[in-house]
Amino acid sequence: MSLHLELGSAIDAAFGDDLDSPVEQKQDAMIVHLKNGVTLNVRYAAPDAYSLRWVYGDAESGIDTAPLHHGLATFPNHFHHAGGRIVADPITRPDAPPEDNLNRLIGALLDDPMLGIRDST
Repeated sequence: MSLHLELGSAIDAAFGDDLDSPVEQKQDAMIVHLKNGVTLNVRYAAPDAYSLRWVYGDAESGIDTAPLHHGLATFPNHFHHAGGRIVADPITRPDAPPEDNLNRLIGALLDDPMLGIRDST
């Protein structure tokens, strides 16, 4: 998808010094390796339909727009935190440009790979 190519170039340009390696392009995804140990998998089906998953050590977290959690203030987007809870998404907005969402997320992950969540059990 050309969106992934565009986003990969934008990430390389904006975060080059923070990347462990250039953004990897896969058939339907991108993989971003940050120098702080975070590996971020990015999948955009459309600008407002995405799955952003990351691993930091043994902890796995993610943000996506699957319309499953109607009770959350940020529906349809939501945050799967490493502790297993699903909560309102504190970072992205489906109506924001994908590049803006990724810039916010990568910036937040560089500041705190756990996004404030310390309990991964």
